[in-house]
Amino acid sequence: MGFFRTVLGDIPSEKMGICDSHEHIVIEESYPTLGNADFLLNDVEKICLELSELKALGCQTIVDTMPANAGRNILKSVEISKKTAINLIVPTGVHLEKYYPKSHWRYQYSAEQLTDLFVADIETGIDKFDYNGPIVERSEHKAGLIKLATGDELITKHQEKIFQAVVNTHLKTGVPILTHTNNGKHAIAQAELFEKMGANLNHLVISHVDKNKDLTYHHDLMQMGVSVEYDSAFRWKKDEENWTYTLLEQLLPLYPKQITVGMDAARNTYWKSYQGNPGLDYLLTTFVQGLKNRNLETYFTKIFIENPARIFCFEH
Repeated sequence: MGFFRTVLGDIPSEKMGICDSHEHIVIEESYPTLGNADFLLNDVEKICLELSELKALGCQTIVDTMPANAGRNILKSVEISKKTAINLIVPTGVHLEKYYPKSHWRYQYSAEQLTDLFVADIETGIDKFDYNGPIVERSEHKAGLIKLATGDELITKHQEKIFQAVVNTHLKTGVPILTHTNNGKHAIAQAELFEKMGANLNHLVISHVDKNKDLTYHHDLMQMGVSVEYDSAFRWKKDEENWTYTLLEQLLPLYPKQITVGMDAARNTYWKSYQGNPGLDYLLTTFVQGLKNRNLETYFTKIFIENPARIFCFEH
């Protein structure tokens, strides 16, 4: 089947095990945390405590989705992976524009320069300083994923440049692609652009799509052959329909090979070790119980093991 790339090295895809497909495990003090104090996730002891609860529930792999120069700390990621015995996949690429200053290099570099930067993260190693200064000191620990993001507006020219750099990197290295959407918006537009640029949609996952309540939209997206990641089950209010489960009930029987799940718990207020809730263990306790209550437990292996193993596999 190939391999997936963790901060500690490459592992055969069949050994991925239960995978949490979208988290934010380390967010160091950085531009994103300036405006969002609860984004700060940099206490190794607390992170290890939280992840140990997941490990005890059977989790073997976590996809950490904070990309370049937005709070990565590769040395902490390595320490956490070693202490918890959980495989961590750390990305390159970039996040939403709002998580970078307006003078950021993402705007100044060409698609070719961005490609070179991203390829180096994947093939040589992630910068110990996460591109925060003029000196780059690459570690031996490599990125196993590339990320981009679109917002509420239609895809912009700048974002098209990012798409091109991401696809260039994907085609050069075989690295899988993960994207952010705002509330599931523009997921189809993303998929169309990736297809136009020649990306392998078998190794593309579009995140947060379960926030979109248009069932027809979901069918149209899934029929393009991309995969999606749902992470909002714990976000719906108790007095409203839980659309994450509604979508799973409708779509899993039709597209069982295209859905993955996570929590996107990017705020320390969601972590028990930071005195928040519901805790990362929600995914393998309350969420899984919800699947059983809806007679969806037969899809557990697909959404937690088989689909992530395919999506996050390097193409060659």
